[in-house]
Amino acid sequence: MPNSILYPEQFYGGWSLVDWRIEYSDGGVTRPFGEDAIGQILYAEDGHMSATVSRGDRQPIKQGNVRNASDGDKAHHFDSYFHYAGTWSISGKTVLHNVKLSMNPNMVGTQQIRKAEFKGPNKLSLSAYEFLKNGEQRHHILEWQRAT
Repeated sequence: MPNSILYPEQFYGGWSLVDWRIEYSDGGVTRPFGEDAIGQILYAEDGHMSATVSRGDRQPIKQGNVRNASDGDKAHHFDSYFHYAGTWSISGKTVLHNVKLSMNPNMVGTQQIRKAEFKGPNKLSLSAYEFLKNGEQRHHILEWQRAT
C-alpha cells in the first residue's frame, strides 16, 4: 500500500519519465508525446524544480540552427517538447510547482498542482485533472522512475 504522507526527502533528486498518458471521461487514452516519450523531473533540496518531456523520436533541425529553421520546423519542434521550471513545495497529498520559466509563456506565474503518490522508494506518480470547455475532463498521469 502506497504511503499517503509526503516528505520532501522522498522527492529529492532526478526522475526519469516512464509514461505520460491522458485518460478521458469517455474511457479513451492518449499519450501526448507518444509511446516512446522521454523526460526528466528534478527536485532540489533548496526548493527548485525543473520538468522536461519530449517525443523520443525528435530529429535534429535540418538547418542546424533553430534561428534558421522554417516556421513549420519550429512549430513541429515546439509541439514535440515541453518544459517548465520554478520552485516546489508539498501540501497534503500534492506537490505544488510554482512556474517561473516555461517554454509555454502562458504557464509562467501559474501553480501546477499534482497529486503525488509514491509506489515504492523509486516510483513516483504525478497526476492532475484538466477540465475542458465542453464540461468534459481529462486526467493526466505521469509515471516516473528514480534516475540512477
